[in-house]
Amino acid sequence: MAKKEETISMIDTLAEFKELKNIDKDTMISVLEDSFRNVIAKMFGTDENYDVIINPEKGDFEIWRNRTVVADDELEDGNLQLTLTEARKIDADCEVGEEVTDEVHFADFGRRAILNLRQTLASKILELQKDSLFAKYKDKIGNIIAADVYQVWKKEILLLDDEGNELLLPKTEQIPTDFYRKGETVRAIVQRVDNYNNNPKIILSRTDKLFLQRLFELEVPEINDGLITIKAIARIPGERAKVAVESYDDRIDPVGACVGMKGSRIHGIVRELRNENIDVINYTSNVSLFIQRALSPAKISSIRVNEEERKAEVYLRPEEVSLAIGKGGLNIKLACMLTEYAIDVFRDVEGADEEDIYLDEFSDEIDSWVIEALKNIGCYTAKSVLAMSREEIIERADLEEQTVDEVLAILSAEFEEEQDETQE
Repeated sequence: MAKKEETISMIDTLAEFKELKNIDKDTMISVLEDSFRNVIAKMFGTDENYDVIINPEKGDFEIWRNRTVVADDELEDGNLQLTLTEARKIDADCEVGEEVTDEVHFADFGRRAILNLRQTLASKILELQKDSLFAKYKDKIGNIIAADVYQVWKKEILLLDDEGNELLLPKTEQIPTDFYRKGETVRAIVQRVDNYNNNPKIILSRTDKLFLQRLFELEVPEINDGLITIKAIARIPGERAKVAVESYDDRIDPVGACVGMKGSRIHGIVRELRNENIDVINYTSNVSLFIQRALSPAKISSIRVNEEERKAEVYLRPEEVSLAIGKGGLNIKLACMLTEYAIDVFRDVEGADEEDIYLDEFSDEIDSWVIEALKNIGCYTAKSVLAMSREEIIERADLEEQTVDEVLAILSAEFEEEQDETQE
């Protein structure tokens, strides 16, 4: 009765092993064979004269022992040798010196051998599961996954994926306003997979800027298709973010595509990020223009850029300074992160009077490409252009003399008209 129970328990072990996911057939057979050979070698000192045949489909196995036939009075090792009398019970035609093979029933090795095998198999299965889990999530680093909250602790949340694997979302990787209960589904990216002593630990993140990028890729088909590229991201989780995008197709407005009709695309991202305020801006390789856009919604009067030291001095009207800095300094902090420049903001006292006019307001008189050329040298207002010499504008903006003269005439005329109106 005991042997029958032990045999059943062995078949159960094989059945459990067979049901394991992510373990291929060859690996399974190899591990099972190694486990049997390990137990046999411990019992008899060697496993070289044994053939182990695994049948994973049926969940059973066969063990065959090969022994050399010796004369009845010459038996020295019962594991490697077999007397002629015993051998002829298996094969009536065998002779001394030949090899005889007979099937061995593992249950006959005794209860200790079966327990030993179960323990060996269990440890190898666990090792394989850990290797499989590590390999699976190593390939998913940087990708968004969804998992269910299993347990909420003070410093981290334990989540379970579809296969019951444990994942960790530390408090430091959660958006400050995140709040989850057991059973709720969480979306996050796989940030890293630690593997100390073959014990994989999968760490998720919702604060990583890559999480924001992946959300844009999901919501904006043009980004997923490669027509629009995210060039830079700056993010203060749960508060505000700035995303610089560029289009490879002139017919596509990258900012409009990311925001969507009436904000339809960006609203989904904002909701996922607990109402994080997201600014989408057009990327440009022109540093001063990029800094100007990064400081949006503030409008700057002039800018000085030191590319070697990666520093920029920005001059604004007094009423624009608070916009540039933003609530709690968030706007300028994000602009620095996005452009990777140290930006210093100054009040433009000289241009502080209300008379100064932004160049964009002259778009009906001055071509847009000329206005862009002037912005590229740090001039965003009429007075910042008039403050420079004619020769300096020609050289730095790379504009023709006639074009510069026309621009100066238009800008000067504007202020002369205002002056005449004031005198009247």
